[in-house]
Amino acid sequence: MPAPLLRRRHALVVVLTFLTGSADAVGFLSLGGAFSSVMTGNMVLLGLSAGREDAELAVTSGCAILSFAIGVLAGARVAGRARPGDPVWPRPVTRALLLELAVFLVFLVVWEVNLPEHSDNVDLALLLLSATALGVQSSAIQRFGVPGLSSTYLTGTLTSLIGGVAARSPWHTLRPRIQILAALMTGAAVGALVAVHLPVWAPVLLLVPLVTVVAVSARMPQHPAVEAPDGP
Repeated sequence: MPAPLLRRRHALVVVLTFLTGSADAVGFLSLGGAFSSVMTGNMVLLGLSAGREDAELAVTSGCAILSFAIGVLAGARVAGRARPGDPVWPRPVTRALLLELAVFLVFLVVWEVNLPEHSDNVDLALLLLSATALGVQSSAIQRFGVPGLSSTYLTGTLTSLIGGVAARSPWHTLRPRIQILAALMTGAAVGALVAVHLPVWAPVLLLVPLVTVVAVSARMPQHPAVEAPDGP
């Protein structure tokens, strides 16, 4: 498989991971204290809500989990499954990202129409839209069929990075994981700054990386791969 195309694919996944971090920060700080993509965290919050008898947190975290699952199902239907001979960036992945973009465009409209302040119900609706969009993105990345490659589920990425460090793996095998994790944290930092200080621009922060990835991926060659891809 051509190395330049693999590097381009990885760069686009890094951009999507930046989007994930931004969306999680916006969701946690501005939309009820739950996450848009970290479903493990939302499951913990759901358990905490039961122990604390916090019905509001239960609704917020539970609905985020359900919305993410709906997004995963919809994304899987559009993106399909990895197939032998797939190109580096199969066209159905871009179609799934276009579905994600459509959901975030609805997010943009709802967010801007309800400024300067959102009601609790609007915040919940926005969180559900964001979680649905990231569920679609998660399925889109799964279409690549690359073990360990994700822009939303990153606990495994951190675990494999630490394991690689412990095993003294070569730097070139560790660098992609470091880039993914750095993108997540950078996106969360930028998302937090925008959510707190420039909330009117929060939807733009989510849309710009996604539009960039869709535009670039639409030009990716579609000739079949000659060999199976390596892990990140």
